[in-house]
Amino acid sequence: MSDFINNGWSIYVAAVTILGPAACLWLLIVASKRKVMAGDNTTGHVWDGDLRELNNPLPRWWMGLFVITVVFAALYLALYPGLGNFGGKLGWSSAGQWEAEQAKAQATMAPLYAKFTSQPAEALAKDPQAMAIGERLFINNCAACHGSDAKGSKGFPNLTDGDWLYGGSHDKIKETITGGRQGMMPPMAAAVGTAEDVKNVANYVLSLSGSAHNALAAQLGKEKFGACAACHGPDGKGNQALGAPNLTDKVWLHGGGEQAVVGMINNGKTNVMPAQASRLTTEQIHVLGAYVWSLSQGGAKP
Repeated sequence: MSDFINNGWSIYVAAVTILGPAACLWLLIVASKRKVMAGDNTTGHVWDGDLRELNNPLPRWWMGLFVITVVFAALYLALYPGLGNFGGKLGWSSAGQWEAEQAKAQATMAPLYAKFTSQPAEALAKDPQAMAIGERLFINNCAACHGSDAKGSKGFPNLTDGDWLYGGSHDKIKETITGGRQGMMPPMAAAVGTAEDVKNVANYVLSLSGSAHNALAAQLGKEKFGACAACHGPDGKGNQALGAPNLTDKVWLHGGGEQAVVGMINNGKTNVMPAQASRLTTEQIHVLGAYVWSLSQGGAKP
């Protein structure tokens, strides 16, 4: 990949860019020269007996626009990026402009966020202005995965219920938003035993939540569930310190049913929520966390 970002490519891009306007100027000079090829100002070509091709010069207005275009291109390339690694005399960049706009927006909103930062989630959940800002932050940064209604989908947690992998307090939610999460369940088939044992354990897991299962297989799988108890607990109620799901409710992040649970035991699963600290300020995360917390409390409606 380094072959595409070395100085050679920068020189190549700059050369091609410069040759473009240069070729346009050369074409303009060549085309502007009037060459009479016959005494009657024609090229000497005749079609259908009396159709003659005239050799009139280019209109001056057209030539003027052509020259202005080339001059504009030269000035633009001198002031703005366009010639390989050369950043332009003005030092402008799209990333720099975005950062400046973000800084300006944050400075404008700072007094408002300062007021919200000192308030707990319970107070913010009752503040329509805070919830409106939290909703906008959610739509812009979280809805792509969790959905605009925050109810998630397969592999993406529902934020409107009370089922939390790492805890649903305001502080825990802010911790999750700030640093992200990486949940991993390792493949457990080897620890459980045979394929039949895996199937039995899957039915036992389903029995914990009262989901449809084979009662005999579940009874046989109870003992083998010990391989899973280290994370999910002997009662299957999970461990929020590890992000291990509660298996006694009917909330299935990656799908329920025997086939889905067997697949999880055999193959494991890794889920990643990216950290948002680089995208959002501490104040924004405080308000966004309060908004997400309120969703599971029957408060704000996305």
